[in-house]
Order: sequence, then structure tokens, then C-alpha cells
Amino acid sequence: MTPLSVVQLTTAIQQVLDKELEPLVWVVGELADFRQTPQGHVYFELVEKEGNQVQAKIRANLWQFTYRSVAAKFEAVTCSSLKNGMKILAQVSVTYHPVYGLSLNVKDIDPSFSLGERARIRQETITKLNQEGWIGYNARFPLPLVIQRIAIISSATAAGYGDFINQLASNPQGYQVYHQLFPSLMQGNEAVENLLSAFVQVSEQAEKRQLDAVVLIRGGGAQLDLDCFDDYRLALKIANFSLPVLTGIGHERDETIADLVAHTRLKTPTAVAEFILSSFREYEENLALTAQRLDWITRTKFKEEERKLQGYRLRIQGEGKQLLSKEGEKARTTALRIQHAVKIDTKKEKSKLEQLQEELIKSSQRFIKFQQDRLQSLEIGRRQLDPNALLRKGYTRTEFNGKPIHQLSLEPGDQILTHTSTQTISSTIQTIDSK
Repeated sequence: MTPLSVVQLTTAIQQVLDKELEPLVWVVGELADFRQTPQGHVYFELVEKEGNQVQAKIRANLWQFTYRSVAAKFEAVTCSSLKNGMKILAQVSVTYHPVYGLSLNVKDIDPSFSLGERARIRQETITKLNQEGWIGYNARFPLPLVIQRIAIISSATAAGYGDFINQLASNPQGYQVYHQLFPSLMQGNEAVENLLSAFVQVSEQAEKRQLDAVVLIRGGGAQLDLDCFDDYRLALKIANFSLPVLTGIGHERDETIADLVAHTRLKTPTAVAEFILSSFREYEENLALTAQRLDWITRTKFKEEERKLQGYRLRIQGEGKQLLSKEGEKARTTALRIQHAVKIDTKKEKSKLEQLQEELIKSSQRFIKFQQDRLQSLEIGRRQLDPNALLRKGYTRTEFNGKPIHQLSLEPGDQILTHTSTQTISSTIQTIDSK
């Protein structure tokens, strides 16, 4: 055998996976080594065990943009977060990299499957906002597939705002996000009124600016500095706001009421920026996956239709032979009938032609006789109208300068010519008598 290089072998493996495996598959496994990066992405292993013995495992990842929606849905149904040792049913795309090997990209997790694996955890006592149904109310608005136009509520001089803008501007893919700052105090006695006023200003500009979401960000600080984000009025404003509200308030350990009522809560301002950028990456990846899936479905459909065509071809060939034999016999019978009918029709038509020929001869003779009589009549008329015939009867024609004299005004002395049948007479006018 001719040996393969590592590149050739890994390329062949990748091609086989792309060709033979569906773009999306559902897989059951146990979560192991579950960890979340500072950027919000999740990495883990899906493991299958028999007792305590690992039978199989494979690396998997959940990108931040997908993880947020998957985790929220999972916790809403199961009242539990994803963690090590939990058995899940995940929808994944299988990827193979020549350097990093085989891995799974998780697209969705079915929470109802995990309910059967673990007991439902009773929810803790909820706050007044939760009793009134405001927690999660802002999440009624779906996020756009790509978050491109945002309003930012923050302090223009805050370090968190600067980190957020730098994170957006320095993304290596060059994604462009339109953003407009609505400045506000972020701590102190007047902070709540400032924040409420900023939300009103955003609401007035939302349609004109075609905004996709509102970003509420503030860097870390003492717990006392974050009290304004626990205000009931601000929570109601966020819950009832007409756009999705994303929060990145404080450090990773901090959680405010504003975070609880927001559409999506992230840990820091830079995490919000990374979340927005990940929507671009996720969209591009889904486009590529859709194209790959469409290609796979198309190739599968072509193969299926090709098999059908081959079956039709064989069936048509068999039925065609039978039909040709049957139609050939019909054609021969029909040909004999036609030959007999043609002979009879030919005899009839020959008789008709002979009759028509006889009638045509008689008609032609009558026509010729009529035309001869007509020509003789015309000849007699022509002779009667001949000027020479009139001259031979004794009539004359007199002209002056080639014109008949009855058309002219003549005077004595004019020279005129008179034509007879045998002579031309020149005369000079002596006198003219008027009648």
C-alpha cells in the first residue's frame, strides 16, 4: 500500500464525516469537566459510562450566544443549572480539525430529557418582583440573530464603558456595531432618577435609530455603590421596556435586581461586548452549517432520485418492449386496412377526375368561343374608331402648328395644314367669318 501523510489521512477523515454524517444529530451523554471561560463560552466532555468505567468520551463546546439561551431555557424547565454528572440530550454538529481532532459543537439541549434524570428542585422564595411576574418579563422580546444597533446607558467617564467600547472596536473580525451613549449617573442619590431619564430618552430615539437592544453597564465597586440597581422603579422600567435590556453590572460575583429583570444578564461590561460580538460569529457559523446541511440534503436527495430513475428506466424498458410489440402488431393490421381503403378511394377519385376532366374540356371550349366572339366585336369597334377610316369617308383634319384649329384663335394670314386621306394641303387664311 502507498502510505498516506498525516494531512492526507486527516483530510480523508474530515471528508468522510462531511459526506456521510448528517450536519445535526442528537446525542445522549453525561457532562464532565464542565467549565465556563471568562468570555462566556463553555467547554466540557460528553461521557458514556458503564458503572464507573468510561466507555467513550468526546470533547464539546457551547458558544456564549447559544449557551445563554440554552442555559436559560434549561433552568426555567428543570430549576437547575447545567453541571458535572448531569445526563443530557444535546443537538450537536460534529466537527473534525486536522490539528485539534474531533469535537462537538452543541446547538441545543432538551431540558425535558434531563427532568427524567434528576428530581425537580423546588424554587426558592421569590421577591416582590417575582410575585408580580416581572422577573423574566423583558425576555418576552426575542433578540435579533445579530445585534447591530444598541443604546448604551452608562457614565461616559466610567472605566467599564471604556472597556466595553474597546472590546467592540478591537474585535479581530472587524464587526461593526452602531452604538449611542445615553449618559447617566451610576451611583449616588440621584442615580435612579438619572437612569430612569436615560431609559426615557432611549425610548424616544428607539424607532428613529432602529435600535436592537439597550445595554446597561457599570464597572465593579462596593456593594453600596450598586444600590441604585436594586431600585424597584428601575426594575419596573427595565421589565416593561420595549427593547431587550442587556446588563453587565459590577464584577462576576455581583448580582443586582436589574440583572434579574433584564433580558440577558452578563457578568461584566466586556462580557456584554463579547456576547454581542458572538452573535455575529454565531450567525456566520449557522450560515456555514446551513450551507453544509443543504449540501448534504441535496446530495442525499440526488442519490435517492438517481435510484428511482434507475428503477423507472428498467421498468420503462420492460414495458416499452411489450408496448412496442403490441403496437407493431396493431400497425401491421392498420397498414393492411389502409392499403385496402386506399385502393377503393383511388378508384373513386380516378372516376371523379375523369368526370372533372370532361367537364373542364367543355367549359374551356365555351370560354374560348365566348372570348373569340368578344374579340371580333372589339375589332369592329376599333375599325370604326380609326381616324383613317373617317378620312376615307371624305372628312378632313385642319391644324395650325400641329394643333386642331377648333382649339385655337386664328387670324388672317396664318398658315394652316389640311389633311385628307391622300393629301396634305397648305393654305393661308384670307378672311375669318364667325358663326
